[in-house]
Amino acid sequence: MQAGFIGLGAMGAHMARNLAKAGYLRRIWNRTPARAAALAAELGCEHAADPAALARGLDAVVICVSADPDLLAIIDAIAPVVEREQLIIDCSTVSADTARLAAARLGERHARFLDAPISGGVEGARAGSLAIMVGGEAASVQRAMPLLSAMGSTITHFGPTGAGQAAKATNQIMVAGIIRAIAEALAFAAAQGLPLEQVIATLSRGAAASWYLSNRGPNMAKGDYPPGFRVRLHEKDLKICRAMAARSGVELPVVEEVLHDYAQLIAQGHGDEDVSSIYRLKSALFRNARPAG
Repeated sequence: MQAGFIGLGAMGAHMARNLAKAGYLRRIWNRTPARAAALAAELGCEHAADPAALARGLDAVVICVSADPDLLAIIDAIAPVVEREQLIIDCSTVSADTARLAAARLGERHARFLDAPISGGVEGARAGSLAIMVGGEAASVQRAMPLLSAMGSTITHFGPTGAGQAAKATNQIMVAGIIRAIAEALAFAAAQGLPLEQVIATLSRGAAASWYLSNRGPNMAKGDYPPGFRVRLHEKDLKICRAMAARSGVELPVVEEVLHDYAQLIAQGHGDEDVSSIYRLKSALFRNARPAG
């Protein structure tokens, strides 16, 4: 199977490396040409001139871009050249409606679309251990398994087109609550004079253990927030979750509260930091408080 990869950001570059390591990667493209050229030289694959040039003659195209309009722009660019039964695997996080729209546009050319959003952070992308949530036809999922298995260790087919994105939205709501709770708890611990490194090491072995506590708690302890999952991107995802819940007439408090926090971080110039920078706001609660009595 020969594949191309579009979107070489923090996650995508590592995913492309893993496809190359497995022998599947033929071409890459990124809207920043210098990044694609450098990675193509590293991996020994072709640097396509544009998305259409990338898609021609391949068995599959994997996409990992930032937002709904970016995905639809790529779909429109490759649609004229895709072939019957060609697999288009989208690992971006977009709305379920956008996934269904992409599938419909490609379906006019008899290509097969899978929405296959990912979770596991930069660490999971690097290690090839991502959790991949897939929506689409079962036969297409089966054909895509060699590629998906090169990028992830947990691949779950949730149902028809859009189901993968619904599962990812569920994940993003959980992430919102978890990262906010960890930030508040560690800010509380710091205010009690506890050494955060020891708090994280100890609680990571108990009932409060989570991936975010182990992998992003140290960011909070150091006050350093290198982008793994940027605030702006999680804000975008939570707005998708908000819209999906609103169709059921529901407002989700966790989503609304974290969106409020992210709006503050973005206004303060921290939108491109990792989501663990929410600790900035929680630690400020204690710095700015007036002790009772």
